[in-house]
Amino acid sequence: MKIARYAVNGAVHHGLLEGDTLKRLAGSPFETLATAGPEDALADVRLLAPVESPRIFGAGLNYVSHIKEGGNETPSIPMLFMKPSTAAVGPGDPIVYPPEGQNVHFEGELAVVIGKKARRVSKADALDYVLGYTCANDVSERVIQFKEMSLGCLLIGKAFDSFCPIGPVIATGLDPADLLLEAFLNGEKRQSINTSDLLFSCRQLVSYLSQAITLLPGDIIITGTPAGVGPVTPGDRVDITIEGIGTLTNPVIAEAEA
Repeated sequence: MKIARYAVNGAVHHGLLEGDTLKRLAGSPFETLATAGPEDALADVRLLAPVESPRIFGAGLNYVSHIKEGGNETPSIPMLFMKPSTAAVGPGDPIVYPPEGQNVHFEGELAVVIGKKARRVSKADALDYVLGYTCANDVSERVIQFKEMSLGCLLIGKAFDSFCPIGPVIATGLDPADLLLEAFLNGEKRQSINTSDLLFSCRQLVSYLSQAITLLPGDIIITGTPAGVGPVTPGDRVDITIEGIGTLTNPVIAEAEA
């Protein structure tokens, strides 16, 4: 099923997307997937980020193709970082190009959405704690990022407001180890990979994180990007498409226009 979070008539709801219709849920999808109340036409609503203000955990250098592309050493453990909740925006929302930006890149990624509290879970059981999956764009300012990394840290280069679009829906029942991920810049395909190319699988990332951090419902793990990342500038449009989920589309605008 596909779970959406959306605004209509001044209110925010969660619903199950079936064709062009949204069937409202009785509550949060982290509590129940039972439907109740009226249905809404997809054409009449505005889709929002499928999780409001999520904690965002990211994995760097997690596609074999991307490691080779950059000539990097293969990590022996997941190379993790965090993005603030204010980085999250939804489908159609703009990626705001900051005045500090010199070399801002898009990064198409599969995102894992945690469905229930997870602490010290095994790899075998890890996906039992996942509600579903969505598309993500791990937008990154490379000049700042690489300067930070040279000092052994990583925050601001990936932390600007709007630097983590997610959506358009949370899809359940997928095999995260076998999905086609593609990214397009202004309609031109720039990334295309199967998630089987992941160095550390979704199952491994959930388990590894949970050994140290209690994962909570609504937490998001963005699992890394494949080869093909590149710069964006104001006026561009980025589309991230993942098999079984759909397409996340976001324009790029200058901060002065936001």
